[in-house]
Amino acid sequence: MKVAIITPYYKEPREMIERCIRSVAAQDVPVTHLLVADGHPQDWIDQAPVRHLRLDCSHRDYGNTPRSVGGILAASEGFDAIGFVDADNWLDPGHVRACLQAAAEAGDRVDYVVARRRLTRNDGSVMPILTQDDHDGSHVDTNCFFMLPGSFHTLGQWGVMPKPLSVIGDRIFVGSLRHQGLKAARTREVTVNYLCTWASLFLAIGETPPDYAKSQIDGNRVRDWWLGLDERDRQIVDRLAAAPVRFAAAQEAA
Repeated sequence: MKVAIITPYYKEPREMIERCIRSVAAQDVPVTHLLVADGHPQDWIDQAPVRHLRLDCSHRDYGNTPRSVGGILAASEGFDAIGFVDADNWLDPGHVRACLQAAAEAGDRVDYVVARRRLTRNDGSVMPILTQDDHDGSHVDTNCFFMLPGSFHTLGQWGVMPKPLSVIGDRIFVGSLRHQGLKAARTREVTVNYLCTWASLFLAIGETPPDYAKSQIDGNRVRDWWLGLDERDRQIVDRLAAAPVRFAAAQEAA
């Protein structure tokens, strides 16, 4: 099996990116790591044990464009499986093996694997909380996708997804996979370390949010953009998202 891990990066600190690189290098099966600069390449990465791709401008879509470019390149080069990990996150050493094992146990018709994640602080400690949609599997974080050939045709969806949807890009992406009827397997163990940047989750466990924490996504902005589209534009959005995109009007959602 030829396995690639794709990491889009923007302006993350070097120490974060190095932590991510070390985690991929520590996998207990061979992996090729592709880092894709979203318009702000860091020269030191050229000397790291990775492949370094440089996009000449940033795309303001939460890494969707570099994620798509890296994924399509890996598929074109004949990789058998393609995973993702953002530059501020990191993987347990057995992550790739766990994904491959889940795929093998699910049979030859599985199209992609969903890995499990834990929420962490920047010092690596685990937060004693997990969102409900992580528990029930309704949400799949970007870092938890492990794509197999049956889903390679979807890799370009990251790049053509309308920019206003990119703030909820992983939800749009997994919705498209399910809409297409693709078969998923899920790992048994937790292998993805997700740096929690949501202030509300720190407050929920009685902690002061760190400097890098941010407020929740304002879904109203995405909804208002979509409600302002005409019928033809909504049809195009559905095609680019590879699934129907729907938002209720404010008075209906109240």
